[in-house]
Amino acid sequence: MIKILHLSDIHMGSGFSHGRMNPVTGLNTRLEDFVNTLARCIDRAIAEPVDLVIFGGDAFPDATPPPYVQGAFAAQFRRLVDADIPTVLLVGNHDQHSQGQGGASLNIYRTLGVPGFVVGDTLTTHQISTRNGLVQVITLPWLTRSTLMTRQETEGLSMAEVNQLLTQRLQVVLEGEVRRLDANVPTVLLAHLMADNATLGAEKFLAVGKGFTLPLSLLTRPCFDYVALGHVHRHQNLNKSNNPPVIYPGSIERVDFSEEKEDKGYVMVELERGKADWEFCPLPVRTFRTIEVDISKADDPQAALMKAIAKYDIQDAVVRLIYKLRSEQLDLIDNTSLHTALTAAHTYSIQPELLSQLARPRIPELSASSSIDPMDALKTYLNNREDLKDIAASMLEAAQKLLADDVEVWLESATQE
Repeated sequence: MIKILHLSDIHMGSGFSHGRMNPVTGLNTRLEDFVNTLARCIDRAIAEPVDLVIFGGDAFPDATPPPYVQGAFAAQFRRLVDADIPTVLLVGNHDQHSQGQGGASLNIYRTLGVPGFVVGDTLTTHQISTRNGLVQVITLPWLTRSTLMTRQETEGLSMAEVNQLLTQRLQVVLEGEVRRLDANVPTVLLAHLMADNATLGAEKFLAVGKGFTLPLSLLTRPCFDYVALGHVHRHQNLNKSNNPPVIYPGSIERVDFSEEKEDKGYVMVELERGKADWEFCPLPVRTFRTIEVDISKADDPQAALMKAIAKYDIQDAVVRLIYKLRSEQLDLIDNTSLHTALTAAHTYSIQPELLSQLARPRIPELSASSSIDPMDALKTYLNNREDLKDIAASMLEAAQKLLADDVEVWLESATQE
């Protein structure tokens, strides 16, 4: 039995706008959050201890992180070297420089010859010796179209045709690796990719470079005992039969508010040939909290806002307060009181939205495609305007008189001609 810790999508150096400067360390508090969360993963790997750590890619937001961010990342993974735990670092889309044309941020670990570290920047198979025996890890880094085909080959093809051709090319290359596997040694496919049935998270906003979507059938092969994925930030198992498990552990920290309701963590795996038992291990990450309230109809908008804030536990959370109001209510809002009410949060933002600036929903009966009598159209419009109900009757009467006057003028003109 080989114990593996599978984590992915660390994105160390992300989300600084949701933090503040720590006056003691001089670092952004969100960087400290990411470092502390990674440290918990490494703590578990050492305490267990595991036989292997596999990282599914996207160490940083981009391929050129500041030195102090690189140092924080390296300091944690160095602990695995000291504990004699082999580690595989896969290259993700954010780790590649210029979409793969210029190396990757993780290549420095191979250049320095860090003991026990394998950098997966090519599609190849690695035989790794652990305390409890051999394991085969096929690394499949983030692939761009230029990796497998030339510009001339894709000229004139639709996106669907390009993706189909790319999948076929990858299938051939992957088959070459599969045929070289030792059938008696447990095998892990470690890949940074977008599977066709995955539920997306923040990566849809963060994606760097243009990849392609791969079918699940390419991953669910009996030669793989465990499929370890990276790229998608939401934890999920894509193969409900668990034969083999196809697991996105998700990101280890919340990058932004799009991940507000997602659990974050890593996966522990017990691997043997033909079988893999796995468990998702949640991490205690910082809470993101959205407080959204419509006070446009409130008699006391300030009180409505304060009541909405009081409903939530915002202690040490990253908070955003979004409230809708009418322009005439602006003077009724005491911003100082709002700031005071939110001081318990780690950081917060206040986002008022004026209803007058929001597009009014269209009235279906008044669409350009419908044919309706002018008076009926006016009646429909007035019935949908609460702010005009007091003068609706007068407006209808005036409209009827105008239409009648127009008819009389037209008849008089026609008679003279």
